[in-house]
Amino acid sequence: MHSPDTQSPIRRAASIGVFLLLFVSTAALHAQGWFKTETSSGAPSLRIAAANFKQLSADPQAAALKTTFDTTLFSDLTNAGIFDMVSKSLQPQVTPGAPSEISLPQWSAAPASAAMVAFGAFNIQGTTLVVNGYLFDAKNAQYPQILAKQYTMAVSDDAPRQIAHRFADEIIFRLGGGIPGIAETKIYYVKQTGGNKEIWAMDYDGANQHQITHLGTISISPRISPDNSRLAFSSLGRYGFQIKVYSMLLGRMVNFTSAGGTNVSPAWSPDGNQIAYSSSRTGDPEIWISDANGSLARRITSFRGPDVSPVYNPKTSSQIAWISGRTGLPQLYIMDTDGSAVTRLTDGGYVSSPSWSPDGHFLAFAWNRKYGPGAPGGQDIYVMEIATKKWIQVTHDMGQCDFPSWSPDGRHIVFANTDNGRQSHMRIWTMLADGTQKKPLTGPSTDMPNWSWK
Repeated sequence: MHSPDTQSPIRRAASIGVFLLLFVSTAALHAQGWFKTETSSGAPSLRIAAANFKQLSADPQAAALKTTFDTTLFSDLTNAGIFDMVSKSLQPQVTPGAPSEISLPQWSAAPASAAMVAFGAFNIQGTTLVVNGYLFDAKNAQYPQILAKQYTMAVSDDAPRQIAHRFADEIIFRLGGGIPGIAETKIYYVKQTGGNKEIWAMDYDGANQHQITHLGTISISPRISPDNSRLAFSSLGRYGFQIKVYSMLLGRMVNFTSAGGTNVSPAWSPDGNQIAYSSSRTGDPEIWISDANGSLARRITSFRGPDVSPVYNPKTSSQIAWISGRTGLPQLYIMDTDGSAVTRLTDGGYVSSPSWSPDGHFLAFAWNRKYGPGAPGGQDIYVMEIATKKWIQVTHDMGQCDFPSWSPDGRHIVFANTDNGRQSHMRIWTMLADGTQKKPLTGPSTDMPNWSWK
């Protein structure tokens, strides 16, 4: 029987990961009051220190690049939402660069009191950045090493960020229940410039914002394919709004068969072979499904009133959630991909923009529950457990919130918000799925975010 200090690092990391996974999942199962109790007074998070890496190079670029790396790694681990990070001010004033240079009692003792320590060496060899990263169990003197990785990349201003993202994701995967981290993921969104709206992309933390499309028109509702190779969206052209597809590999538009009417809100199937979208080609907006280039389209709804905003269940691919106005104000529904087993999930108000969680258990959506002239309240982001129809409100007193999108680890949601209802003031925010740790990612005139699948 092993004591906690001497059990193997693999077993210890696995047990910690299972705990964190259960902690996050259990919290999300409850209605609003209980949910907040679970997340605020549950068992403590794993305490981890991210030491500043040891600089081995005298290259004049090294110091600035290492600062970028250290800052990014600490931020990525903090943003994961599953760790209690040791403040830099509480860490020992040392920079161990290799296993032989670290004294674990320094890190496990107060004031750091770390359970885990990430550390390593930062070097520039010619035109190559070389980073050696380690993760040690600070309380296991016999078998401390949990992770050891070497990363190499051509020297550039962005290289330290990318390597830090990779190392952070490795740590999160090992300690977070085997769920991959999101530090290397992207967020696609709409940005308005003048009278045009183009599709942009950024890193998960708001860095590296850059324009993807240059169509000089109104492009909305970006959706990246599961393999990150294609970007579907709706764009205003000569014949109204049509579905467009941009190849991220080729850097240009690729063919998607046009249809009559207004065609909006595309959504990829989990295998990337089909796209669901709303089309008014028959006169009334209905949900259609086609293959990835727009052919073999078939209608799966047929009811008076608009049907829009489809999204696939990413876990099963056999269900679609969407918004329908068939009973009056738009409500949230789910159905099988052949149009059967239609189920209404919301009971009133005004609902928009559903997003399915990666595990298939929850839907995030925008909801004004007291919609109507003179009615109090406003549009906020909600999360519903599909099996029970229990919901929680995760934004409060922020103004108008819309377009939620789940991160691929299921622990975060990105959304758009404006505090005064003006579209030009809309900006993109991120938060943990329970509504905590909210922070803005972009400036104004940005909306409709979509988190990449991986």
